[in-house]
Amino acid sequence: MSGPRRSGGSWKDRQERDPYVRAARAAGWRSRAVFKLEQIDRKERLLFPGMLVVDLGSAPGSWSQYVTETLDGRCQIVAVDLLEMDSLPSVDFIRGDFREDSVLDEITAALGDARADLVMSDMAPNISGNRAIDQPRSMYLVELALDLCERVLKPGGDFVCKLFQGEGTDAFIALARQRFERVRVIKPKASRAGSREVYLVARNRQI
Repeated sequence: MSGPRRSGGSWKDRQERDPYVRAARAAGWRSRAVFKLEQIDRKERLLFPGMLVVDLGSAPGSWSQYVTETLDGRCQIVAVDLLEMDSLPSVDFIRGDFREDSVLDEITAALGDARADLVMSDMAPNISGNRAIDQPRSMYLVELALDLCERVLKPGGDFVCKLFQGEGTDAFIALARQRFERVRVIKPKASRAGSREVYLVARNRQI
């Protein structure tokens, strides 16, 4: 559910110079975004064998890929995106909009009687370039992802999501702190320095 990439030589040149893009290609990762999750996981130690994960906005699949490769497939991941995603070990992929009831039903059906240990979201809206439009759209997505935690995340479970700093983020962080024991905001080194992108890491969901 990430936004369209800008065309033109400048974006392509930046991609070619980006060390994380080159490292992802060399290592066989699906996108540079994998290093953001890797850096968060090194700080927070989110993953453990046998865990159940929901991956929102999963395509092209680098976050799910990181989880299943780190755990040698000893996990179950329910991945959701509007775009198609190539298959991965231990991943059940649902193509659709998680805001729709039918897709929510598919997610809960894939989980069965279990609840997730981790909900993770690297979602971003389609970017218009107008912050007055883009910021409310991004906040809407993270608020829905947090609400989804009420439905699919077990007590004691964790939540990681992308945030764009701006109007609404302080209120969102405060809301997350009401629902989780500990909340941190992290800017991984793999996030571009000029970007407003940060990640909220919420641990130990309270009943």
